[in-house]
Amino acid sequence: MNHMTVQAMKEAVCAWSRQSYAEHLFAGTSGNLSVYDPEQDVMVITPSSIPYETMTEADIMVLRLDGTVLEGPHKPSSEWRMHAALYREKPEVGAVVHTHSPYATAFAVNNTGIPTILIEMVPFLGGDVPLAPFALPGTEAVGTGAVAVLKERYGCLLANHGVLAIGKDLEQAHLRAVYIEDAARICSIAMGHGPIVTMSEADIAAMRGR
Repeated sequence: MNHMTVQAMKEAVCAWSRQSYAEHLFAGTSGNLSVYDPEQDVMVITPSSIPYETMTEADIMVLRLDGTVLEGPHKPSSEWRMHAALYREKPEVGAVVHTHSPYATAFAVNNTGIPTILIEMVPFLGGDVPLAPFALPGTEAVGTGAVAVLKERYGCLLANHGVLAIGKDLEQAHLRAVYIEDAARICSIAMGHGPIVTMSEADIAAMRGR
């Protein structure tokens, strides 16, 4: 969980946003990320439609989960309701990263999850990457749909939309977003070579039992 000052939370959101943009997890002004401290009841989130190249801590928005703006000169991310729903429904979550990374989002456009094809998907993602049903962007339903499929999973795809990764902090949530995109890229390449072979349920269970 996050027990940082609001200023430190703003700095972290800005830094991880700019890193995610540099890594092509975000494109243009798409994507968003946040951290939440339940003790302060403070969600710190990226602003809406601000270029990542020029974003500073002063641009980052501070909200309550009901959307009340506490600090910041802009509108919060249009997906703040999705972030808030995750924090309300999954109290173990301290950070959310929402990307439009291309390979994983392509699976979301195909309306299919990413199967467990790689050993690192088990410890880092919990297994396969499930698909949450389509919901209108900017609505709480995007978040509640994700909550429904994030059972023993640390990330999911949002149908016709993008990728969602959760963690105890931004470092962990960001790493999981990276692994989702990596798994999607490798799966896409492998499918071009022929049928893919997924890990067996027995092997997945054995890895979880370690």
